[in-house]
Amino acid sequence: MRKNTEQTQVRNNTTLGRPSRIKRWTGVLGSILILAALHNSNLALGAVLPSTESVTLAWNTSSTPGVAGYRVHYGQASGNYTSSVEAGNSTTNTLPGLVSGVTYFFAVTAYDTNGLESVFSDEVSFAPGQASLQIRVTANGQAVLTVKGPVGKTYDIQATPNFTTWSVIGSVTMGAGGSMDFTDTSAANFPKRFYRAHSTLP
Repeated sequence: MRKNTEQTQVRNNTTLGRPSRIKRWTGVLGSILILAALHNSNLALGAVLPSTESVTLAWNTSSTPGVAGYRVHYGQASGNYTSSVEAGNSTTNTLPGLVSGVTYFFAVTAYDTNGLESVFSDEVSFAPGQASLQIRVTANGQAVLTVKGPVGKTYDIQATPNFTTWSVIGSVTMGAGGSMDFTDTSAANFPKRFYRAHSTLP
């Protein structure tokens, strides 16, 4: 058992069983990327917005009677958990707001009604994929969008002339190389057009 420095009521207890077999599911919050193409001058300008994702963790119940709930601990270094969230008596918890490209490490503890907390479960790690969107304009005014992201992830390609109304003009799913092209054949019909690639649910 350990003493939790954030919760002063937690005391050492070697008898409280720990949760086990923690696992992860990649989450539901995907990245949104925006790119603006200036077709009237045959130039292209790209910009990537910061992207966040989530992860859902699940674990087995503790075998010890009297468990009141579970706490999820996480941080950006193995064994060094700088943050924690209460999961109550649920055996799943979703953590939103994870930054793409950063590796996170997770472990779960159980606690009883007296605040006694178990040792950490086995650790799992998760690194949300960093997606990107690039554009090039062909000689005949078509816009070729190159989407890069985690293998198997699907992105809807959306376009707008004014940032007010967005329309889905297609979608791409990342293959083994983690990169796919999409061509907007109607791009030349607009004096300027803006694009974004929005990741769908996994």
